Amino acid sequence: QVQLVESGGGLVQPGGSLRLSCEASRNIFNSYTMGWYRQAPGKQREFVALITTLGNTNFAKSVKDRFTISRDIGKNILYMQMNNLRPDDTAVYYCHAVRYGSEYWGQGTGVTVSS
Repeated sequence: QVQLVESGGGLVQPGGSLRLSCEASRNIFNSYTMGWYRQAPGKQREFVALITTLGNTNFAKSVKDRFTISRDIGKNILYMQMNNLRPDDTAVYYCHAVRYGSEYWGQGTGVTVSS
């Protein structure tokens, strides 16, 4: 079993920045692809970003060039730096870990972008 605990969400003005963190209960970054998803009110959960075991990254078009994803393997922490935030980035952000036959989700952290 793996527990994923997100933090770092909050209220930010448009154009502002936030850094989300996801701490894993054990070292899984060498065997799981890690990612972030988000779910806005009244909408389905959607992919935001991922980082593979080899460190390759991929982003949704809507966040490319504004968000970055990184990891600290020694601390078992996944990060997502979010810059130039927009009101349509408002959502609950979830940490995700997946490999063949196994996946885990965090409980989510809320991000509200509003003036």
